[in-house]
This record gives sequence, structure tokens and C-alpha cells, in this order.
Amino acid sequence: MRRLGISVYPNHSSVAEIKAYLALAAKYNFKRVFTCLLSVDEGKEKIVEEFTETIHFAKELGLEVIADVSPKVFGELGISYDDLSFFKEIGADGIRLDMGFTGNEESIMTFNPQDLMIELNISSGTRYLENILSYQANSTKLLGCHNFYPHRYTGLSYEHFVKTTTIYKEKGIQTAAFVNSPSATIGPWPVEEGLCTLEMHREWPITTQAKHLWATELVDDVIIANAFASEEELRALSEIDPYKLTLDCVLDEQIPELERKIVLEEFHFNRGDVSDYVIRSTQSRVKYKGHQFDPFNTPNMEVGDIIVETSLYAHYAGELQIALRSMENSGKSNVVGKITKEDQALLPYIKPWQKFTFREVAAE
Repeated sequence: MRRLGISVYPNHSSVAEIKAYLALAAKYNFKRVFTCLLSVDEGKEKIVEEFTETIHFAKELGLEVIADVSPKVFGELGISYDDLSFFKEIGADGIRLDMGFTGNEESIMTFNPQDLMIELNISSGTRYLENILSYQANSTKLLGCHNFYPHRYTGLSYEHFVKTTTIYKEKGIQTAAFVNSPSATIGPWPVEEGLCTLEMHREWPITTQAKHLWATELVDDVIIANAFASEEELRALSEIDPYKLTLDCVLDEQIPELERKIVLEEFHFNRGDVSDYVIRSTQSRVKYKGHQFDPFNTPNMEVGDIIVETSLYAHYAGELQIALRSMENSGKSNVVGKITKEDQALLPYIKPWQKFTFREVAAE
């Protein structure tokens, strides 16, 4: 199951602000909440006071709440790994171990009578998960979640992200990673230059970040790391199909009605016999065989151009293509639109037989 999540920081925002944000997220079908105890300096009583009300409100909205902790937090709060009742008391569904123990402690935690989920830090890049599983942990109680990085240039490389996340997916463990809201300013630490898992995402639109994580097929849950994301951003994320890649595009003002319908309404998938030059969706040429597709816009093709072949290409007429390279136009191919510059980064993730769809956006 692929889900959306938000983050809240009760020691940095008022209860009223957080409740309003939680309600807004629930309205747009967000399903989980990340909150952080790592930056909390108050004692146990103060934490219970600050966190309990907001966490229980989230639970009433049907949201799952995971609290970020570490061995240091356990020590400061006088909590033992074999008694997690404190986290149940504040209403959490699970805890995320930003830093772990030796492996055996985590395995014991997976049998906690409070039925809490134990979420592990994927980003560390060690054999942490394999070590825990070697102690015969209850893997059905394990989750995996990456870090986020407030400091510019410190986020994960894509290569490291793939390497570390693949280990969790191969073990069948649900995974999560963070995206950055450009409009949000609140995180757990004073430094806030955007909060994201992958450094390459730091300046990307939030929708492209989420689509990219899902396109890797390595991440289940996409969580906005900073608060408070705008309603527009929450709505935009909620409209993404987590299982089918959606490409934002700008269509040519003169595009005929049928070509527009082919782009926006037909079911698209890349052919299995893939090309280095174009992504090919061919069902429309079958469905609309016999229709006269006249040339109306035939410039040379550039990366990200959306093409519908004209009837000058005989039985190819009506086929939709996406350009992967610059190509000369013979005058037989209509360029009907273009993938946005940001979403062009998603084109390499369209594999043979990959399903995809388009969403029209306004030109900038």
C-alpha cells in the first residue's frame, strides 16, 4: 500500500495550528504522521502534555502516528527497550529509531505487548536490518524510513538511496521517504534549507518529488518532512495516482479535439520493444484507425515533446510518442504538447510496458 504522510512538531507549533493541519491532511486522504522527540528538551511530563492531545486528535482522524526516538531519548526519559508503554500512553502507533541499539534490543521490541510498530532508519547504509532479523525479530512489526536533511548538499545521493532501500524492499518491509514542501518552514532543528531525503529533490516541485519516489518502486509512503505544507500542495499530492506515473504537460493551443483526447483520456503504456528515441503508446492508432490526422505543428522534436503521428505515416497515424532525444521532424509528426521541464526527470523511469498518464497544466 502506498500512502501520503505529513510531519508535525508539537514543541515548535501550537496545538491549534497542528490540529488544523492534521484535519486538512486527513481531508486530502493523507494516512500517516511523523513526529519527532529527538529535539525535545523537556521532561517526560511536558512531552506527554505537548504530544498527547495532538496525537490523539490525529488518531481520531484515522491517521497513523510514528514518533522519532533514539537510545539517548530512551535514557533521558527513563524508558527501557523492553517496556514501550510510554509511547502507547501518548497515543503513538509506533516508534522510529533514528539511531538503533545492537540488534537484539530491536528484535525484542518487535514483540512489544503494546503492539507498536518499530520503524528503522534506512539511510544509515549498514547491515542494520540483516542484523536485527538475525535475532529472529518479528518482521511483521518492522517498517523502514529514510532520514531527511535540513542542510543543503547533505541529502542522500540517488545511488545510496537505491542501494539501501532495495535491501528493505527485498525483505518485504514497508518503506518511507521524505519530500520537501517549498512553502513550509517548520522542522525539528534551527537549520531549515528544505527538508528532503534525496538531495536532488531539494529544489524540485513537491509533486515531482513524490512521483519520482513512487516511480523508483522502492518507496511506499511519501511524507512531507516540514510543516506546514499549503492546502494547494496537499491537494496536488492527493490527486497523484501512486501506482501510475502521471506526467504534467502543457498542450499546444491549436491541438485538435481528438489529439487532446488521445493525450488526456486514453490509456497509455510503453511498448515492450522499447526505443532509445521515443516512448511509444500505440493503442490509439488502433482505436482511431481511419481517422484523418492532419499535420498542424511539425517542428523538430526535443526531449519531452508529446507527439501524435499524422496520417502521412500511414498505419502509424494516431500513435502517441514522447521524445527522449532531439530528433529531426520529417513533417509527418505533430508536436501536440510538452512534458514540463521538472517532470522530464521522470521519463527514464518509464520501463517496457510501464503504464502512464498525463495531466494538463497551465504554461508558465
